[in-house]
Amino acid sequence: MLVKSTTRHIHIYTAQVENNELIPSESVLTLDVDPDNELVWSEDALQRVYAKFDELVETFSGEDLTDYNLRRIGSDLEHYVRSLLQKGIVGYNLSSRVRNFSMGLPQVITSESK
Repeated sequence: MLVKSTTRHIHIYTAQVENNELIPSESVLTLDVDPDNELVWSEDALQRVYAKFDELVETFSGEDLTDYNLRRIGSDLEHYVRSLLQKGIVGYNLSSRVRNFSMGLPQVITSESK
């Protein structure tokens, strides 16, 4: 059975990807970061999210893979993405099809505030 957790920028599925399709799995988690490309990501920022994901999954090691546990991981990852945005590690993609500043208004740095 496919269990999933979806937040605005984090989608987690109990599935593996085969031929661009999700195949339910009881032993594999698939992470989709920012599927709508609302944010601008560096490779370093993505690796930080993947590392945080691995850390969160490890905290639930040995527990049943329930809907609640998966949603908890997804929610914690969404908060982590927000922290990366607030630190300026990722930014909003102003070219995305939708401008939704769901994690707070963009910061504008002026010469006076430097």
